[in-house]
Amino acid sequence: MHSKPPIWRRVLVPATMKLSRLHDVIQIAMGWTDSHMHQYELGERIIGIPDPDFDFREVEDERKLTVRDVLQREKSRIDYVYDFGDDWRHRITLDKILPRKPDVPLPLCLKGRGACPPEDIGGIWGYQEFLRVLQDPEHPEYAEFRDWAPDGFDPNAFDLEETNALLLEYCR
Repeated sequence: MHSKPPIWRRVLVPATMKLSRLHDVIQIAMGWTDSHMHQYELGERIIGIPDPDFDFREVEDERKLTVRDVLQREKSRIDYVYDFGDDWRHRITLDKILPRKPDVPLPLCLKGRGACPPEDIGGIWGYQEFLRVLQDPEHPEYAEFRDWAPDGFDPNAFDLEETNALLLEYCR
């Protein structure tokens, strides 16, 4: 959410997939390393991994809920928040309910746009600053930011084949 241009993925998943597994799929499809905490937000509901040390707010267990439990109709939405410090917010929308085709391996990424921002970059606003600095070799922080970027980093790149290979590997 809030990225310009948008960074997005369209992924087919089974309705019976647990939200804990959907988290893994999101991490793979986005290109992150699952280095931070996350949660789903559905109105006032918080869904994630309950932590008895932080019981000030009820957290429903994502390991007990499926995609179908939270996304029941086409166009229904849930938000996914990754890295509470950087506060990456994703809007997950159920575009379409399709009949299951046994010959199609799931999860499967159909499309995507934009490179995954590097971990710990400072959220969407830090990422926008990161991109701005990388466009200016004269900027005092250019060398530091260039070193932070993965080799050959292109903010517009998205490799569908690589993403699906990683998803297939994850599901073995």
